[in-house]
Amino acid sequence: MAPLLELRGLTVELPTPSGWICPVDEVSFTLETGESLGLVGESGSGKSMLALALMGLLPSGARVHGEAWLAGPKLARSRRVNLLALSERERVATRGRDVAMIFQEPMTALNPVMRVGAQIAEAVRAHSASLTSGEVDRRVLAALERAAVPEPALRARQYPHQLSGGLRQRAMIAMALAAGASQPDSEHPVAAAHSAPRLLIADEPTTALDVTVQKQILELLGTLRRDLGLTLLFITHDLGVVAQVADRIAVTYAGRIVEQGPAQEVLLRPLHPYTAGLLRASPKLVRHKLEPIPGNVPSLRALPSGCAFEPRCPLGRIECAAAMPELRTAGPEHRARCILVEDIAEKTVR
Repeated sequence: MAPLLELRGLTVELPTPSGWICPVDEVSFTLETGESLGLVGESGSGKSMLALALMGLLPSGARVHGEAWLAGPKLARSRRVNLLALSERERVATRGRDVAMIFQEPMTALNPVMRVGAQIAEAVRAHSASLTSGEVDRRVLAALERAAVPEPALRARQYPHQLSGGLRQRAMIAMALAAGASQPDSEHPVAAAHSAPRLLIADEPTTALDVTVQKQILELLGTLRRDLGLTLLFITHDLGVVAQVADRIAVTYAGRIVEQGPAQEVLLRPLHPYTAGLLRASPKLVRHKLEPIPGNVPSLRALPSGCAFEPRCPLGRIECAAAMPELRTAGPEHRARCILVEDIAEKTVR
């Protein structure tokens, strides 16, 4: 069975006054229907830029290469579409209906001068122009209820600044779900109200929230995955968060995936020194000394000629600076972009 999403060599280039930079470089992975993939990395590693490329929201002048194949819904005429090759009209039709995104900071993503309900209704009408105003209102309230927003009728009448950070994020989730494609064999507004986009991209959805609200949002996403069969691409820099939501993890560094595999494998037996460094630098309940990764993420304007992590790597060798290593396999579906993968895997088994 074909995956829901298959990326092949996705590359994004952006113009700058000093020349072109490449924040996403030859990224490839698959995402199965109903699966949750955690995309992890430091700020500037290209995670959000990858999401914007899939949504067709890159800044003007950006160049995109590669392929991003999205499987068609049941009974659809087209079995797969390349999200990167869509026309603007096709992209608008797909965005929100088939692929939706929850942004990192809802206060900037939501329109501050529009009521929350009106913003969700706008998303509904963009893909269901034939609905009456009453049907749209019912879909708005249904989406808010599904996002576990208390007193949905009241919240729909309020402005974003009147909601707490957690409620604003729930409103963003409701907006993402409200415009989802309805079942192919039903156009009834009630059936449509229980539909959802087939792929949901969550870009750092818990970053600005306190830990209690973070847990509630993560539990909500887990419930929606189970009840609606959502497929989730979860972007974060927090390994503690990704451990709670991801079936598989892809670790990014300087625009490339440096490790990917089943979540438990990556977190318990990391194969790349960068992943191991992230784990050592992550706070834990058990008291221990945090070990920050020395140095900084390299500038995209002056990347090293070989492995981008080599200047910061405690295991670096001369040959690491010679050429970018390929992803190497060291277990079922567990791969890392490091020439020492076999040695590291042998040590972790011991």
